[in-house]
Amino acid sequence: MPIFYDKAQGLFHLQSQNSSYLIQLVHGYPAHLYYGPKLRNDSNLSNLLQLTERASFSPNPIPEDKRISLDTLPQEYPGYGTSDFRSPAYQVKLADGTRITELTYSSHRIISGKPALPGLPAVYTEQDSEAETLELELIDTVSGLTVTLFYTVFSDFNAIVRSVGITNAGQSAVELERVLSASVDFADSDYDALYLSGAWARERHVQRRKLAPGVTGISSRRGSSSHQQNPFIALLRPDANERQGEVYGFSLVYSGNFVAEAEVEQFGTTRLQIGINPFDFGWRLEPGQRFQTPEVVMVYSGEGLGGMSRTFHRLYRTRLCRGQHRDQVRPILVNNWEATYFDFNADKIEAIAKAGSELGIELFVLDDGWFGRRDKDNCSLGDWFEDRRKLPGGLEDLARRVEATGLQFGLWVEPEMVSPDSDLYRSHPDWCLHVPNRRRTEARDQLVLDMSREDVRTYLYERLSAIFASVPISYVKWDMNRNMTEIGSAQVPAERQKEIAHRYILGLYDLLERLTTEFPHILFESCSGGGGRFDPGMLYYMPQTWTSDDTDGVERLKIQYGTSLVYPVSTMGAHVSAVPNHQVERITSLNFRGDVAMSGNFGYELDLTKFTQEEKETAKRQIEFYKQIRGLVQQGDLYRLRSPFEGNDTSWMFVSGDQEEALLFYFRVLAEPNAPLRSVKLEGLNPAKNYRLDPSGEVFGGDRLMYAGIPVSSLHGDFASMWVRLTAVH
Repeated sequence: MPIFYDKAQGLFHLQSQNSSYLIQLVHGYPAHLYYGPKLRNDSNLSNLLQLTERASFSPNPIPEDKRISLDTLPQEYPGYGTSDFRSPAYQVKLADGTRITELTYSSHRIISGKPALPGLPAVYTEQDSEAETLELELIDTVSGLTVTLFYTVFSDFNAIVRSVGITNAGQSAVELERVLSASVDFADSDYDALYLSGAWARERHVQRRKLAPGVTGISSRRGSSSHQQNPFIALLRPDANERQGEVYGFSLVYSGNFVAEAEVEQFGTTRLQIGINPFDFGWRLEPGQRFQTPEVVMVYSGEGLGGMSRTFHRLYRTRLCRGQHRDQVRPILVNNWEATYFDFNADKIEAIAKAGSELGIELFVLDDGWFGRRDKDNCSLGDWFEDRRKLPGGLEDLARRVEATGLQFGLWVEPEMVSPDSDLYRSHPDWCLHVPNRRRTEARDQLVLDMSREDVRTYLYERLSAIFASVPISYVKWDMNRNMTEIGSAQVPAERQKEIAHRYILGLYDLLERLTTEFPHILFESCSGGGGRFDPGMLYYMPQTWTSDDTDGVERLKIQYGTSLVYPVSTMGAHVSAVPNHQVERITSLNFRGDVAMSGNFGYELDLTKFTQEEKETAKRQIEFYKQIRGLVQQGDLYRLRSPFEGNDTSWMFVSGDQEEALLFYFRVLAEPNAPLRSVKLEGLNPAKNYRLDPSGEVFGGDRLMYAGIPVSSLHGDFASMWVRLTAVH
């Protein structure tokens, strides 16, 4: 069993596949002892906690034991105001206006499996035998506040999942001001912080910097997880890299405002915390009510960033994503956005679908512009009715015409938004997020609907479900093209206005749960101006995300590489677009763009009717090849070989679980005069097996391929790429 309890020592030992996590009760405080490589449970685990008396500036809450100060004790869920001056994991304002609470051990239980989190996305088990969960209950005896710390340990994954439930068992309402999902006190500060940062069209670039005294942190205050920062942070030893070294990864399963911080304090320890951003957050908790935090997935790797990533990939691909599409290969699609923008009619759409059918494409996706009077992006959001000027026969007729070409039909929607120039806004101006007597700030000529309101969600459910039920739709792209301003709700009293940002996310999850449950045959893809909400919370409802609005092959190397630090390739939408590229105006070859896009869920986003005969033949080969390899790309193990953040070339490869087949991609951005001869060492193969290389037909041992490598010096010109397919020979 993965969780052990030693009553005599008050010691909890949590064992994942290859790691251990230890907690010990010290004078009733749950103290953090250890997180790292797996320890035997029969080892002598006593004396792991070092205690010593410090100066009077670290006060002692227990007079008879001067070695104990909450300012120095490593804790599992530290509070504020009773001798710990570091960042608290939670903060509560009580009915009398005081903010002092002190949590101590009350009880615990260990159960099989993993309980669901009501109203929140979460990783899950299919059988109780896959995991065990520790529920550690703490209580503040003065206020009656009860806090339950949840720890789920998976037997077959090197992951521990944490969350927190807070119950008001007192007689008066309290105000939650800070409620993080996890806090871990590391014994030293010899770590680098790694996180994913960027902007629209430049998402999830890898950032790494050394910890120093003070706080190293990232956050979002935009109402969503954001293009700018991703709800993920890792601590890694300075010598850790892609292939070796200790790495601790923390990924928050949430789509709203978040914070992740590493605080190095006076004695050189590090406190890592992650959860809902306390900035502008508040939650009024009435007597008897409970608040549940989102969960954090913690992964320990002794095999560098690559080992961490493969754990996240396997867990998220098989125990976060859900539904009938989870394990299925994803269809090759064509989207009309960059082909037509708003200027299309049914005949044009049918022509693109027909051209796609001739190439072997399987799905057509109708993007923005099909509803209301949506000729530009300044109107009609919220009016989810077909535009009969463009589509005289409506969506159903268009879908049938697309199906007649042999393609499935998909549809773009942006349900969370409303245009001031729309029938919906004119009828319900109070339905958007707004504050009385303040300007309603527009972005992209649109406002944000108040998803905390049940009437708003009911309207959206009725309109969308009517379309999904009447039109043969197999795919939906769910977009969200701005961040929140004037965060307020007309339905919520003054003392609860700080709850709206979180209630919005809960409302969104509620709507997504209804729609994805009612229409399980639809493959939903999340989008927010590309990757503005690429987070684990959305993946629970939609098993893939449009990775970025930037479709340039060179830019996508960094975006897809960074995204893969946490997220499986099966979650990444990647398309070939026209050149000059619409975002950066770069011209690259169709082969290069195709090789980059085939390292994700493959598709095209351009006018296929304008292809030359040569381009048609190239696209046919790409599509035929991707159909052969997509199972491996989408379900295999990813090994990153060369980083686009460190040089002129990029390389990665995919390996099947049984090591019977593999696929290598190599990309070089700019040509070099008289360049050195280069080779790439492969990873993840079985050194005892022999592999046939396609297209050359040569056979090499796995040991030679991994330890000596293969040459990659035959490329010519700028923006060049190659692939090598490997099959085990018996």
